[in-house]
Amino acid sequence: MTSPSAPAKSFMDPKVVMSIRSLELRAKVVVEGFRTGMNKSPKHGFSVEFSEYRQYVQGDDPRFLDWKLFARTDRSYIRLFEDETNLRCYIVADFSRSMSFGSLDYNKHDYARTIAASLAWMLNRQGDAVGLTLFDEQVRMVVPARYRPGQLRRIMVTLEEPTSGKETNPAQALEHAARVLNKRGFVVLISDLLSPVEQFEAGLKLLRGCGHDVVVFQVLDPVELDLKIDGPKLFEDLESGEKIYADPRDSNESFVKRINEHNAAVQAVCEKLGAAFVRTVTDQPLELVLSEFLHARRSSR
Repeated sequence: MTSPSAPAKSFMDPKVVMSIRSLELRAKVVVEGFRTGMNKSPKHGFSVEFSEYRQYVQGDDPRFLDWKLFARTDRSYIRLFEDETNLRCYIVADFSRSMSFGSLDYNKHDYARTIAASLAWMLNRQGDAVGLTLFDEQVRMVVPARYRPGQLRRIMVTLEEPTSGKETNPAQALEHAARVLNKRGFVVLISDLLSPVEQFEAGLKLLRGCGHDVVVFQVLDPVELDLKIDGPKLFEDLESGEKIYADPRDSNESFVKRINEHNAAVQAVCEKLGAAFVRTVTDQPLELVLSEFLHARRSSR
């Protein structure tokens, strides 16, 4: 699975979503937009699907009354659902300086933390314990996975942290997640993964060896896939600070070849180790990311 595959026509333009200044409100808009765009009816969140009917009895939640069935039969029925066991999920987000690159009105960092905030909002609302780890070349901040009042707010505040560090190394963050998840859990990695594949593979292998399910979201800017930039520019490595003046047209072919090889290697590692993999580009609707997360979660069951 290399990119979100659900139809995007019913989802919001990511430019509109990303223009919302409040991260928490932005997350809510993404989740509600996802609800609107999906055909199946969710309960509380999106981890359960409709199963069957039974007749309404006093004390049942009236939100699940089927009014269309009532109109046809003049009897009150509620919809039953197939419940899933509450989840313990760690969101592991890359906050290294390479994530601050962006050719659009927003950068990878903004897009990635919106994914993290949307997942946290959705999971928290459906009663799951959710935690957060931020990393660059090392683990920077940790919010332990909990389901309690104020947890979502703590995650949102932590996601406001700026990018940092000199490089990206997901291995330490994944190893940390493996240590703190003492029961089988779900780990969501959000990163551009523009680092040696061997580092990423080591951390992922440890997580999978401990029995945890993993979803990997590789977040890339459109330019990072095709290097379509007009004319010579001064380029700066956001992590090392090194600068070079070059014309992208002179190296476009070799760049595309190298980035495709790297991305293929990242995907191959995920497939080999049994982790769900989604490559998402920052001009794609954010609701599609939620769709892929739920697909991965159902598949893991």
